[in-house]
Amino acid sequence: MGVLGASGYAGRELCALVARHPGAELMFACANEQRGATARFGNRSVTFLAPDDAPLDRAQLVFSALPHGASRRWVDAAHAAGAKVVDLSADLRPGNGGGGSAVPYGLTELAREQVRAASVVANPGCYPTAVLLALLPLLVRGLIAPGGCVTVVAASGVTGAGITPRQDLMFAEVSGDYRPYALGNTHRHLAEMRAVMRALDCDADLVFTPHLLPVARGILATITVPLVEPLAEPLGLWRSHYASEPFVEITGDVPALRDVVHRNVARITAHMAAGVRAPTVVVVAAIDNLVKGAAGQAVQNGNLLVGLDEAMGLPA
Repeated sequence: MGVLGASGYAGRELCALVARHPGAELMFACANEQRGATARFGNRSVTFLAPDDAPLDRAQLVFSALPHGASRRWVDAAHAAGAKVVDLSADLRPGNGGGGSAVPYGLTELAREQVRAASVVANPGCYPTAVLLALLPLLVRGLIAPGGCVTVVAASGVTGAGITPRQDLMFAEVSGDYRPYALGNTHRHLAEMRAVMRALDCDADLVFTPHLLPVARGILATITVPLVEPLAEPLGLWRSHYASEPFVEITGDVPALRDVVHRNVARITAHMAAGVRAPTVVVVAAIDNLVKGAAGQAVQNGNLLVGLDEAMGLPA
């Protein structure tokens, strides 16, 4: 396996997962601006290469954690060299130009069989992973009220903003603070979430307001959903839908970041809202943005691409 874009947070998480993977070997790790530098993953030291020097033809599977807009070129190059590819950028995701019907959207719990049969997969974004996994039991059953508005308030740790230095993400700026961003329904992940909802025949608006948490990692999303009818046992619906899923946990307790950090899991609860005139369910989902929201989900998809057990090498 090889990793392109290995010096970012998601790339480093990928290298660590691959280095510990019992069915894989880390063949190369590329980081153009840090080429020649050495990093340690597990018990192994790795020297970063420039992408142009990567032996793409030696890897059965390549992960691209390159920036949005720069990744697609290298995805195509790795695929042309004979590798299967998981792209962690937005370049091939629905709502962002996409990669056509030949490139499935790798929300594994939704598209497992399409991923298994593919050669290139578009790995979902971190916020969409949390939100869509929370909504899937409703989406596939047509239970979201047509013409209604799904409202998402979600918060992420600062690694979600990437590794490029920024003053507003310095410790002194975020510590002890909590603030929204991308106000006015403008976040770049909206296009991805809307496209998946439309593909599942959901005729509802989506209002998404992200917040920045003063922690390194984790996402907590609270989602308010208008329904076509009340749910007698909301948790029963989610438990039934995800009964055979190794990386989705349904709980009657409120999910917390400490339940999911450093784990490739989504932890979800659902409760009917009281005191409202229309039937409404409140769903809460927690994930680690770098694991289930990025590198872990990528390895989950990569395992399927090359015929390994889906859970191999992943922290549950």
